Amino acid sequence: MATANPAAPVTAPAPEPDVARKRVDGKGVGLSALTWILGIGFFFPVLWMVLTAFKQERDAATPTPKFFFSPTLDEFRSVLESGIGTALLNSLFATVVSTVIVLALGVPAAFALSLRPVRKTKDALFFFISTKMLPVVAAIIPLYVIVGKLGMLDNVWTLVILYTAMNLPIAVWMMRSFFLEVPGELLEAASLDGASTFRSVREVILPLVSPGIAATSLICVIFAWNEFFLAVNMTAVQAQTIPVALVGFESGEGLFWAKLSAASVLAALPVVVCGWIAQNKLVRGLSFGAIK
Repeated sequence: MATANPAAPVTAPAPEPDVARKRVDGKGVGLSALTWILGIGFFFPVLWMVLTAFKQERDAATPTPKFFFSPTLDEFRSVLESGIGTALLNSLFATVVSTVIVLALGVPAAFALSLRPVRKTKDALFFFISTKMLPVVAAIIPLYVIVGKLGMLDNVWTLVILYTAMNLPIAVWMMRSFFLEVPGELLEAASLDGASTFRSVREVILPLVSPGIAATSLICVIFAWNEFFLAVNMTAVQAQTIPVALVGFESGEGLFWAKLSAASVLAALPVVVCGWIAQNKLVRGLSFGAIK
């Protein structure tokens, strides 16, 4: 008759599949709930800004938050009549033109520093990144003197040049990382088929790195659109941008929350639209999954 060995280790029985699945489902539900709570917490200030933009000033200024009100477009109308449209156009012009110039200069530079390395590649890359280490405030006085001597203060083209210089190093480094993902054999195959370098880049390389171009473009747009320090020092009235114009809603009489919220919604809308349009390529580009 066989007897049980008392020295043998006793192992716990494996959980039933249904029990294990319920544990996993319970953990997933908890994580999902936590994610929703955090997401709503981060998004609530934006939601409250949008709601306040549709309130009358007396509803926005109440000490007790007012969730139920009669929505109106009066504050948007008032903001547009105050002349903020000129600031929006200035920001739009400086942002779009500087981003186009950055891409026109940055994409060929990144290509040359990745797939077609040139002499002193590392030195060139270090130079690009070192320009971002200098605080803007340390260079603002020389910049102001130079721009003043050239007679380009309060000129939107000054912002275009400064924004291009500000975003070009970022674009080169970002685009270089995308070009490095492209197998060099693709260029060699295109060359064997008789394609020129320009045609190989245009028809083979650029379609592959298009998500990276979209991501880089959006980053440059966001940085240029939100830039405040250079704009407030280099512009006054004619070339005033939207971040500077928003400060004008703070006066000695107090804060006009509804007007400020309406102006903020108008200022944020172009960037949100750009992000929504480029969201598919942006996710692929930022996750570096365009080529793999």
